[in-house]
Amino acid sequence: MNRMKQEDGMQTELTAEEKSKDEFFERLAKLSQEMVAKHGNDFSMGALVLAARWIAENRAGPLKTN
Repeated sequence: MNRMKQEDGMQTELTAEEKSKDEFFERLAKLSQEMVAKHGNDFSMGALVLAARWIAENRAGPLKTN
């Protein structure tokens, strides 16, 4: 995906960090849509709020790899 950002009327290439954040937002959007479709709004919002709380409290834990 070749996204651009606009600053003062000029378009510039997104930084690697901005591209990475965009990718995560896209993944979150897709996951959220899947959760809502399968389990409804209440569960989906609750799960995302709980995840945000764990992050805020530094309880999300280390990333586990297989």
